[in-house]
Amino acid sequence: MTTTAASSHHLSPAFPNRAPWGTANKLRAWQEGALGRYLEQQPRDFLAVATPGAGKTTFALTLASWLLHHHVVQQVTVVAPTEHLKKQWAEAAARIGIKLDPEYSAGPLSKEYDGVALTYAGVGVRPMLHRNRCEQRKTLVILDEIHHAGDSKSWGEACLEAFEPATRRLALTGTPFRSDTNPIPFVAYEEGNDGIRRSAADYTYGYGNALGDGVVRPVIFLSYSGNMRWRTKAGDEIAARLGEPMTKDAVSQAWRTALDPRGDWMPNVLRAADQRLTEVRKGIPDAGGLVIATDQDSARAYAKLIREITGAKATVVLSDDAGASQRIDDFSQSDDRWMVAVRMVSEGVDVPRLAVGVYATTISTPLFFAQAVGRFVRSRRRGETASVFLPTIPNLLGFANEMEVERDHVLDKPKKEGGEEDPYAESEKEMAEAEKRQDEDTGEQDMLPFEALESDAVFDRVLYDGAEFGMQAHPGSEEEQDYLGIPGLLEPDQVQLLLQKRQARQIAHSRKKPDAEADLLELPAERRPVVSHKELLELRKQLNTMVGAYVHQSGKPHGVIHTELRRVCGGPPSAEATAGQIRERIAKVQEWATRMR
Repeated sequence: MTTTAASSHHLSPAFPNRAPWGTANKLRAWQEGALGRYLEQQPRDFLAVATPGAGKTTFALTLASWLLHHHVVQQVTVVAPTEHLKKQWAEAAARIGIKLDPEYSAGPLSKEYDGVALTYAGVGVRPMLHRNRCEQRKTLVILDEIHHAGDSKSWGEACLEAFEPATRRLALTGTPFRSDTNPIPFVAYEEGNDGIRRSAADYTYGYGNALGDGVVRPVIFLSYSGNMRWRTKAGDEIAARLGEPMTKDAVSQAWRTALDPRGDWMPNVLRAADQRLTEVRKGIPDAGGLVIATDQDSARAYAKLIREITGAKATVVLSDDAGASQRIDDFSQSDDRWMVAVRMVSEGVDVPRLAVGVYATTISTPLFFAQAVGRFVRSRRRGETASVFLPTIPNLLGFANEMEVERDHVLDKPKKEGGEEDPYAESEKEMAEAEKRQDEDTGEQDMLPFEALESDAVFDRVLYDGAEFGMQAHPGSEEEQDYLGIPGLLEPDQVQLLLQKRQARQIAHSRKKPDAEADLLELPAERRPVVSHKELLELRKQLNTMVGAYVHQSGKPHGVIHTELRRVCGGPPSAEATAGQIRERIAKVQEWATRMR
């Protein structure tokens, strides 16, 4: 059974003035609770799930120190996702007197060290080396962000082989769920009433609890829509508005068009994000911003745009650059405004002054999104807020609205009820495969070829604590400035109140204008739901059902009816049509069928 931090709420959470990474001199309530739970049970395997920014490292090293001191173990092995994190673990451990060798590769370990810090990839190369070390001396293995052990079959198998003989294993993660069904080594799975197996944590400290304790910052999401135009490989020009319902292919291409640095969407969003950063720095003088880019070319182009907008150079961090770790450290210690990174600034990389983010990548899994947002939630003092700028993409808005939902890793996919056949199942499966590959790589190489032609940006809405606020506004408008100008130091309930007031003022202002002057959609955000791909799929099915019925009534082939619908109603083929266009065609088929009766 999962234990939450609720049982330890009588302990006051610590708010140290940001001690160095992994070395807070006073344990927080959840860390005390998790440590107490561990010492009470003394288990061989223990999975601690704590939201990004909560202080998993401090908990793990405190426990390691206790186990070493009481001779339960004789050495420590830390396994981390990246080279940068491996070094951070060694530095954090050294500050509390545990010496880990982050450069260890083979052979006997020098007697000055208490253990080693490795990467999952490193374990994958030489699992037997690390198994032998575990067999020779009693070992505590700390598996940081253990969901990565399921990244590939070989990594998972290597971890099982290497650390099966370990005396104790401590697994840590901020996101215990994966987009696939690869089992994670040393994680227990429990079957629910629905017959589906889910990961079972021994201690959970979720974002909601951490927010209540002031351990993490509340996040304001600012979403931007806009009109996109691109050309497909077939030479067709397609125009669409971000947030409108469309097929996955069209969403992907519209999204990539928005992120193209040559269009107007990215410069406008970066300009808005920089204005937000200026506001935040009034209360947090060293606050920094981070743009998470899809690839290296985009990262460099965004850095150039930031220089043009701000007049100051942005720090660029590329994942295969030898100096990346040093650049992150330098940025963390400085008061520079912006950093642009490709995947390098992911889980565990600690730059606590990051307060404003731009999600400028096409990766669309809940795992990556949660880890990306985790870069901005580390709290240093009460009242700090984080701001993340997003494109209006249904998946992303869904993730943003579910920030406080605790997930577990699901091993079994639920079976469909009624055994009904889904005419789009095959294309859905292909898309899922493409998305899976996208998560493992940078996301671009498997996508459909296209050419971005133009884009513009429109402020769309603010998402906060599961609610949506705001009406659409042009970049630079007074209405947009209202939301960008929210103070950077506010208590969570003050943020909610202020957003409600801003929206009420916007609605009152719009009512005074004649309808003819409304060049944008004049509806509050909560009345403008973004239609998901699933809903669009249902509409397409409904259209196909209606066309199928009309085939029997009219004797005309399916293709002829679809072509006639396009001719009469306008718009692209059904696979690329918006929800409004599909509804119009459904109404038209119904009209034709009624006439024939």
